[in-house]
Amino acid sequence: MIYIFFFLACVLFIYLLVIQWRLLAIKGQLRNIRTELENTREQSYNKQLTVSLLDTDVTELAKELNHNLDYQKSLKLRAEQSEKKLKQSISDIAHDLRTPLTVIKGNLQMFERHSSLSEQEQGYLGICQDKTDELKNMVDDFFEMSVLESDSTPAALSDVDVTNMLVRFIVEHEAVIREKQLVPEIVLPDKSVIVKADEKMLLRMFYNLLNNVLKYAKDSFVISLKEQDGMCRITFANTMPAGTELDIAHMFDRTYRGDGARHNAGAGLGLYIVKLLAEKQDMQVFSERENMQLQIHILMGLADIQMLKKREI
Repeated sequence: MIYIFFFLACVLFIYLLVIQWRLLAIKGQLRNIRTELENTREQSYNKQLTVSLLDTDVTELAKELNHNLDYQKSLKLRAEQSEKKLKQSISDIAHDLRTPLTVIKGNLQMFERHSSLSEQEQGYLGICQDKTDELKNMVDDFFEMSVLESDSTPAALSDVDVTNMLVRFIVEHEAVIREKQLVPEIVLPDKSVIVKADEKMLLRMFYNLLNNVLKYAKDSFVISLKEQDGMCRITFANTMPAGTELDIAHMFDRTYRGDGARHNAGAGLGLYIVKLLAEKQDMQVFSERENMQLQIHILMGLADIQMLKKREI
């Protein structure tokens, strides 16, 4: 009898060991599945989950998860293809609209030179010219946006004297600033600040930010340049008219419009294009609101001064 109990105890002990081993194996396999799921989420949906344990339930779980991953992969692929087609469509439409708009603008300019037009006809003609210019600017913005979103070519970064660049930019746009009857406050350091940037892209960012200021500024605005913690910060700031509604968190979203009534012309792409250009140059762009003043900042890295000195030598 003692031997029988001893034998049964041994069998039970072995059985418990087997169960514990299988539970540990299942737990280890579940950890592996979780790790692979994390990898597929952070990297891609191309990898299938694998199980090495001969357990029907775990195998079926991995099978269903793989089906789900395949479905997510197909959804992701379709979304990417739709996005690509949409960008191409926007680019094609914007490109096709450019030619007729150029013809219309040319004909309007020809009519303007016609001396037999009455004062009322001249007024109507001026409205047509303004609306044609607005439409052309929107088409240009859509075309530039589609190019920036699809072009993976890296920016041509070089050492740029951003102090001198800002001075030239302000002088070149003095006439349009005067026309808007705005008083600019320019805050620049008394030395050259050298940054790593693509000069053409940076100039385009300045143009879009100034255009945003000209739309919303009241009486005056500020353009400042500062060195801060080894970085260069350029700020365009203006006081907003009373009642202006702005969502700071979404100002750089595609087609965001701050004026709910949509009284201002444009497609709302100006600041979005600024963000795309900043990302291509490894810069940061963000906005802040202080009381009734809107501040838009560009944060960029300074050029290596020691390398510049070596080149000069």
